[in-house]
Amino acid sequence: MTNLGCLENPKLSLLQQLFSSATHDASAAMCRWTNSVISLTLDEVCEIPLEDVCGVLDLGDELLTMVVLNLEGDIGGDMVLTFSEKSARRLVACLLQTDVPSGPGWSELEQSALMETGNILGCAYVNAITRLIDHQLIPSTPQFVVDFGPSVVQQVVLTHAASTNTVLICRTRFQHEDEQLEWWLLFIPSVALREVMERALS
Repeated sequence: MTNLGCLENPKLSLLQQLFSSATHDASAAMCRWTNSVISLTLDEVCEIPLEDVCGVLDLGDELLTMVVLNLEGDIGGDMVLTFSEKSARRLVACLLQTDVPSGPGWSELEQSALMETGNILGCAYVNAITRLIDHQLIPSTPQFVVDFGPSVVQQVVLTHAASTNTVLICRTRFQHEDEQLEWWLLFIPSVALREVMERALS
């Protein structure tokens, strides 16, 4: 992914602080889950016109393995954890302590391991935000998806189209020791959640 072309917004620096804290919590949770040293780094908090999201995220034209979560309720949002297939299979091997799986498709156990990864990361972010806004956020059951990244992200973004012309993207990347992994976490808060966060931060 390249650097995003962000719209100017002075409130983004406040949200950057919040998501940096949430990313720190998620990084600690990821280390515990994988029994390894996998760190998360917040790339950017960026506001992008709806019609430009898929283009600037540069998700490519290959099939990706994804775990999608929704925050339910009036002040919800969406999270999309994406892996290249190679990275997803290496993670499954690490979690299940098996050889790297090969061949088409994913077993139920392999899917479950990836969905639990999304669940752990999602809960770490949700807990950090909940502490700030003093409002309970409820993540959905994770969904396992193998699809083209732009297609999935476009569907997520369209759910926000009725209330805004832009979308806020929190993008996080992963690293294992000195190796940057082909994983990314996108967090897209609803307009209502974003407003609640901004009021709490200010």
